[in-house]
Amino acid sequence: MNVKFFATYRMIVGQGCINLPAPRDVLELLEILEQRYPDFQGLLLNDDHTDKGRDAIVLVCGRHIEHLDGVRTPLSEQDYVAVTPLIAGG
Repeated sequence: MNVKFFATYRMIVGQGCINLPAPRDVLELLEILEQRYPDFQGLLLNDDHTDKGRDAIVLVCGRHIEHLDGVRTPLSEQDYVAVTPLIAGG
């Protein structure tokens, strides 16, 4: 499964994308990313690790997880996931 990172998340990972074996769902993916990249602590998941952090945006195959099954959206090897911080500007 391909995972793409944008903005400051790309700097945390040190590259724009990585390939991982597909976890069960988005929540498990976010947990794996926090374990692999400690600088994600407090960014990708909420305090009790039951949902994504409020400033994280996650897309699965181009669709926001809020329009799917949230962090329980299942993942497969064919999926691609984009992870980006909420960015404001003007």
